[in-house]
Amino acid sequence: MMARKQKSYAGDGSYPASYYAASRNIIRNPVKLEGRIETDICIVGAGYSGLSTAIHLAEKGYKVTVVEGAQVGWGASGRNGGQIVNGLNAGLSTIERRYGEDAARFIGGLVQEGGRIIRRLVSQYRIDCDLKPGNIYAAYTGAHMKELEAKQALWRKYGMDDHQLLDREALRKLVNSEAYCGGMLDTTGGHMHPLNLVLGEARAFENLGGVIYEMSPVTRVDHESARPTVYTDGGEVSARIVVLCGNAYLGDAVPKLATRVMPVSTQMITTVPLGEELAHSLIPSDMCVEDVRYILDYFRLSADKRMIFGGGTVYGGTDPADVVAKLRPNLEKVFPRLKGVKIDYAWSGNFALSFTRVPQMGRIGSNTYFAHGYSGHGVTGSHLFGRTLAEAIDGDVSRFDVFAKLPWYPFPGGRMFRAQYSTVGSWWYMLKDAVGW
Repeated sequence: MMARKQKSYAGDGSYPASYYAASRNIIRNPVKLEGRIETDICIVGAGYSGLSTAIHLAEKGYKVTVVEGAQVGWGASGRNGGQIVNGLNAGLSTIERRYGEDAARFIGGLVQEGGRIIRRLVSQYRIDCDLKPGNIYAAYTGAHMKELEAKQALWRKYGMDDHQLLDREALRKLVNSEAYCGGMLDTTGGHMHPLNLVLGEARAFENLGGVIYEMSPVTRVDHESARPTVYTDGGEVSARIVVLCGNAYLGDAVPKLATRVMPVSTQMITTVPLGEELAHSLIPSDMCVEDVRYILDYFRLSADKRMIFGGGTVYGGTDPADVVAKLRPNLEKVFPRLKGVKIDYAWSGNFALSFTRVPQMGRIGSNTYFAHGYSGHGVTGSHLFGRTLAEAIDGDVSRFDVFAKLPWYPFPGGRMFRAQYSTVGSWWYMLKDAVGW
């Protein structure tokens, strides 16, 4: 069957039929942008990047307006695996090799900051999002274990000693699956309900005096003017500074950014409640887990003891015809006891992939900033970039400039063939995973 095209926004702006949408604890009354308004700072996108930037600026006293095409957290921020995984998609070894030790040392000093920002916001603003500690990397092969050993050593080199290697038996005490030969525990990782986190951040921002307009897709941005303007189908916002945080769902509203990233879809399923006994027998640690394959699986238990299981990659941002059929075999491979378990929810969503797998931050025009391209590691990276953008706007560009100067490269094949190129390239890494190279 043909895959369905992933639209930039739902026609009515409604959330996908996900477990997160069904269990959200804040129901908003969206207000659409109508007419012309003026503000200090206009942020496009009410996901983690936009709201982290907005909160950090509002805490400094700025007048901030957020414009969102659908509803708060409608995109990746409200659909993701809910895993607080430290680091970027491109590992420190890649960054060290590509950009040098100074860049690796700089980024190594920041990669755990995103998680700390999340915990600060949850605590300070009393956000109810089922936040729990612990992230586990699971290895299928000896080659995967060697990767984890190298990762632990490299993180130690840059001052981070939070990773504990696990042999098969040690891992089994945390994740009760025969599929893995070992793994590694990151005690500073964790997991939470991602939509409730972003909804809580929106409420915190509004309590600080911020304004959010939803159901207002951006049609274009005049970023060349000294005072940039954001246009929607019903209004416009004139601002001293504009910040673009649309990520995979910005579409063609800003042509200069459209070729920098590629939308990639990933899929998730959620089982019926398993009950305390069965759930505990599967993941005794109640931590989140991801394997270390190129096309990986990731999973965790929800607060009501469902198994939330994600994986799969479709380059170009299309939805598989049957998400359950795609993910169920991997779920049952990891946990044979769940063979035939009823699936209550299944959904798909896009993240923005950069060719280098390093997120991008910069300016287009003198007063328009952007951040995007977290490449599947956006939960922590987006919160870090939000703080960094706020620092730059407030006058401290020291960290912003380092990220802005990192080179980016367009995808080979251009927009027409980039998905095919990336798919073919992924086959090589999947082969390596399969044969244990």
